[in-house]
Amino acid sequence: MDEIAIRECATIEELDQCVRLQREVFELPDLEISPRRHLVVSRQTGGWTLGAFVQGAHQRLVGFVHHLVAIRGADEIVGYSHMMAVAKDYQNRGVGARLKWAQRERALAEGRNFIKWTWDPMQARNAHFNLNRLGVTVRSYSENLYGTDYVNDPAQRISGVIGIDSDRLFAGWELRSPRVLQLADGANPHPHAAAIRAIEIPARWTELLKHDADAAKQEQLRVRNEFKEAFAAGLVCSGFERGLEHPRYLLYDAQQS
Repeated sequence: MDEIAIRECATIEELDQCVRLQREVFELPDLEISPRRHLVVSRQTGGWTLGAFVQGAHQRLVGFVHHLVAIRGADEIVGYSHMMAVAKDYQNRGVGARLKWAQRERALAEGRNFIKWTWDPMQARNAHFNLNRLGVTVRSYSENLYGTDYVNDPAQRISGVIGIDSDRLFAGWELRSPRVLQLADGANPHPHAAAIRAIEIPARWTELLKHDADAAKQEQLRVRNEFKEAFAAGLVCSGFERGLEHPRYLLYDAQQS
């Protein structure tokens, strides 16, 4: 693998690379892209953007994570991970993991103990990464958090599939928890006790959304209701089974998480 350095994006040119990478990875309208001005302002108010740069005569940005300052409770300063993107030709090569662990180290150096972010509950790869590789826990579900999500495939937009509700799970990353400490050291923590409840998601979500939008929306509604019922019962999500046919979230009693 090419030599990659993780460091803060500090110049206008580097932040512009972040904007271009968003367009490449997310394929969203400019209305939904975080512009240079947003990245500059967040840096001036305590946030930062870490970039993954391929070393060479002309350093190329192949990934970044954008970190904001947030508040938990009355006065605890924590982090909010607004977005992360990895270039398509560098995905599944460990760049995202390096960025997240570097984000944790930077946050710890600033005296922070917690980072929060969201992800689409129907995305199995993100669920596996966040829950199993980073050790986050989930205690809340937000319905249509950002408004209707855009569909990335132009053919779908042409055929009238405009989008779907932007439901999100909230990841809570306790940076000094025993499980996160083990994962940070490269260990594989012992699995939890048997899950109290499991919530299955479609194995081929993107295909379902593309070929049967109505069925996709019904599946989203089912998953939404199951999560809300589980959280109302006091359960916490802290595991994921990434089966090819039956991927599912694992929920536990709060004392087990």
